[in-house]
Amino acid sequence: MKKWRFFLVMGIVAVMLAACGSTATTKSSNKQENYPTKPIMFVAPSGAGGGWDLTARAITKILDETNLVKQTMTVENKPGGGGTVFMAEYATQDKNNDYKLFVNSPPIIINNLKAEGNSPYGYQDTTPLAQLTKDFGAIVVRADSKFQSMSQLLDAIKQNPKSVTVAGGSAPGSMDHLVAILPIYKTGIDPKIVKYVSYDGGGEAIAALLGGNTDVIATDASSVGEYVKAGKVRVLAVSAPERLDGVLKDVPTLKELGIDAEFTIWRGVFGPKQMSDDAKKFWENTFKKLSEHEKWKEELTKQGWEPEYKGSKEFTQFLQEQEQLISDMLKSLGMHK
Repeated sequence: MKKWRFFLVMGIVAVMLAACGSTATTKSSNKQENYPTKPIMFVAPSGAGGGWDLTARAITKILDETNLVKQTMTVENKPGGGGTVFMAEYATQDKNNDYKLFVNSPPIIINNLKAEGNSPYGYQDTTPLAQLTKDFGAIVVRADSKFQSMSQLLDAIKQNPKSVTVAGGSAPGSMDHLVAILPIYKTGIDPKIVKYVSYDGGGEAIAALLGGNTDVIATDASSVGEYVKAGKVRVLAVSAPERLDGVLKDVPTLKELGIDAEFTIWRGVFGPKQMSDDAKKFWENTFKKLSEHEKWKEELTKQGWEPEYKGSKEFTQFLQEQEQLISDMLKSLGMHK
């Protein structure tokens, strides 16, 4: 009789344990299926109206309109130090915050590698989630410039470096400067001897060019179309792997000109370094769907952005490759930390 009662009790315990395990599994499964469960913040580490800000707002707008994300999404601007102020906060205080993402571009690499104004934190202190757009550098002169070709410009710099003023909309060692010296560096000219003037943004750099205060500028290819149409500037070359469409379709690439160089100005989304597997999986799937959606493609056309989707793994590999190129250029300038 005692033996019968023992087996009865053990059977009941087994059933209860199985039920508990089932409940735990269901809860775990629900947790995975329910992410996100609260509002999400997208950070633009800059002021309003810049490229990061416009990208973050476009992403959240289309994610909302397409119902790909059902939770409330907000965009917060965190300017300061070209993104370095935000990175210091994010990498230390939000390293496992699945509900705060941010938009960035090559400065996340540049700021981590350059000597002055550098950030101790880079993309390695994040989870790269997706690249969504691409742009390329452009070497631009006035329409009436004596430089009719890239070779003429490089010859003039080689013969008398101080006779040519090169400018851009970012500080020395930053993105426009690197785009400017890329063909110079790849041609074997010491980029340290080139006169570079920095302006506060691409708009000011173009104004300086048109005003005759500089001979050539390096800037985003997407920002010069209207000036080309108006007959105010001429683009000598772009840093794309192949010719671009539209108003710049007749502009040669650096590679076409025998200069083994290209540089992609990408924009992508990053999460915290210790992002949970569930959150990472959700965003990988969501950004892939976003990249394929017609509404996103319409937004790209409206903004004048080129589409370029890379998932987390491919994006991370690309960042490693660009990091090497940027590192080499900064060393050639004597600006590597």
